[in-house]
Formats: sequence, structure tokens, C-alpha cells
Amino acid sequence: MPNSIAMKKHLFISALVLTVVAIVSCNKETREKNLPADTYPAIEATFSGAIDPDALENYAHQNVPDYINKDNTDGNPVTDKGATLGRVLFYDKNLSVNNTVSCASCHQQSNAFSDVMPLSQGVNGNTGRHSMRLINTRFADEVRFFWDERANTLEEQTTQPIQDHAEMGYSGQSGDPGISDLIVKLEGIAYYNELFAFVFGDAEITEDRMQRALAQFIRSIQSFDSKFDEGLMASGNLGAPFTNFTAEENQGKRLFLAPAQFNNGVRVDGGAGCAGCHRPPEFDIDPNSRNNGVTATAGNDMVSDLTNTRSPSLRDVTRTDGTLNGPLMHNCRFATLEAAIRHYNSIPANNANLDPRLRPQGNLQQLNLTTDEINSLVAFIKTLSGSEVYRAQKWGNPFPE
Repeated sequence: MPNSIAMKKHLFISALVLTVVAIVSCNKETREKNLPADTYPAIEATFSGAIDPDALENYAHQNVPDYINKDNTDGNPVTDKGATLGRVLFYDKNLSVNNTVSCASCHQQSNAFSDVMPLSQGVNGNTGRHSMRLINTRFADEVRFFWDERANTLEEQTTQPIQDHAEMGYSGQSGDPGISDLIVKLEGIAYYNELFAFVFGDAEITEDRMQRALAQFIRSIQSFDSKFDEGLMASGNLGAPFTNFTAEENQGKRLFLAPAQFNNGVRVDGGAGCAGCHRPPEFDIDPNSRNNGVTATAGNDMVSDLTNTRSPSLRDVTRTDGTLNGPLMHNCRFATLEAAIRHYNSIPANNANLDPRLRPQGNLQQLNLTTDEINSLVAFIKTLSGSEVYRAQKWGNPFPE
């Protein structure tokens, strides 16, 4: 009888141990898959509630107007988790060799994710060109990035500044550490172990995962709350006068949309033809666009740079108060919208890479816009600016200031 009792006790204890092991294993699997907030002490300690894994910001299901049809996501859809990780990477100065520069250092939310300085300061000098605005990058046919389109995708673009000697310093050349060294560095940061596990199911950090997360965050940055959007939503007709526009703004819209009619390269009728390259309602650049006639290298007018064939969306060129979000063109040639329009009013010189649309009938474009017409175009372009993109927390710095 005592042996029977002992045997039952042994079996009970064995079963209890197996049950505990099963519960622990199940909890571990649940944590790896669902990753509740209480498993992320480093996220809580670092971001003090600015990032809450149980209540993420809405990146994946933002409202997009029905008239916006372009989307270049292609295989890397925006998710709340992925964009959250991308936001941290975007603002983290640990991604530079001396912990002083982040992506946001050059692409500032307060300036429509651009820079008011002509060239941005990196860890070893200045950027080679002006920092391009990162507005509505998702809503465009153009999928290549940088002014010269050297990055075939946004994903590819995201880590190139990190691997640039002047910008963030992980070039892997001339004594610089490389991207693998950065990954080792990030592996030693507790909140990245938690964030990568939260997004991907395990804590492995790779360049591909960094690229995917950064691209998701950047594609989430959108601006559709402008005076133009209000007018188009109310009218439903891009070509009709908008009732919320002034007469000058409607005149500028007409000039922007209508193609010019030329005689020997000189405009004799029609509009300014801006929409031929900057296509509404997204106002993205036509992927087939070539050089726009601005040919000087940034910082050195004596050296030509003919490889610049890209432009950001014309949305949020200015803030809602009409002030510019930074100088215009890759080399910051123009300090006002009026000056930029006057450039297209009379293309100054030919070059082998000049866009054919700026060489009508084989002659350099002469729009001969009047001062009133230029002012109307400026007034219209200013209607393309929203306000949420400058203040929304989800696109702001998650690190304590």
C-alpha cells in the first residue's frame, strides 16, 4: 500500500512538472508570436509611452482620397508594426558612426521631411545634394530614388546614406566601419532586440529588414489635407474652377494643367504645361523626365551635373503660411517659387540630357509668362500644402527630447 501511494505521488509530480513545462513552452511561443507589451521593458524604458506595442499608431489604414490611384508599394506593404520600427530607425542617431546624425537630421518633419539648409551636415562633411522632401513617396509611378535615380527602389535607397562616408559613415571603405558593424552595434541595443522580434517574430537584425521597415515608415508619410484636396473633393473635376480657390489660384491651376502651344519654341497660346512632368493629382514626377536645365553641381557652379532627372512631389513645397520648406532644386539654385518658375519661363541653355519637353520644336522653351501668370502659378502651388504632416505624432521623433 505505501508503495502504491508513493507511486501515485511520483506520477502526480511528474504530471505536474510536464504541465508546468508545457505552460512555459506555450507562454514562450505566445510571446514570440504575439509579443505583448509587458515583454518589452526596453521599449517602455526608452520611449516612455511614445511607442506602445499594444496601441500602435495607424500607418497601414490611413485615409487616402479616391482620386489618388498611384501606389508603388510592390511587395512591402505598410504595416503598423513595420512602420513603427522604421520610425525608430529613422530618428535614431545610433545609425551614424559617432551617434550624432539620423535620417531625420536631414529630413526634418518641420520642413516636410526636407532641410532648410542648402546641404545637410553629415558626420564627415556635407551631403552632395539638397535633401529631397519625403512627401507621398508611395503615391507615384517613379520608384527610383535620389536626384539621379541611382537607387532602383525606396528600400535600396534607405541604407545608402547610412553607408555614405560623409553622411552617416558606415561606408566600409577608407577605414570606415561597414554595415555589418552597424548591425552588431544595433544587436547590442535592447530596444532593437525587442522591436525586431515584435515586427519579424525573432530578433535577427539584417540590412534587408532595416530597409523594409524604413521604407514602410517613409511610404506612410502622406499629405492630402491641402486646400487643393478640399477643392477637388468638393468639385470632383480637376479641370473645373474650385469654389474654395481665389481667382488667382484658379488661374494658376489652369496654367499649370494646360499644355503650352509653341511656334519655334516660343509660347503663343495655352498654359504653362507644368502637368506634363508634375502630374496631378499626386503631382509626382513623370518617370521619363530628364534634366530640367538646372545643370550646376551643388556648391560648385563651375562643375556640371547633368544626371539630375528626378523631383519630389510638388506637394508641400511650402508650408501653409506660404514659406518654403527649403531652397529649390538639387543644388538649391532658387530661393523662391517665382525664381524657379522663371527658369522654366526661359530655359537658359541646352544640354545632352535636357528633357525633350523643354526643347519644343527643337528650340529651347520660351514660355514668356507674364508677371501676373507667374504669380498665379505660385498661388496655385501654395494650395498643395497640408498641415497634418508637420504635426502628427506618428511621424515625429519617438525619442525623448
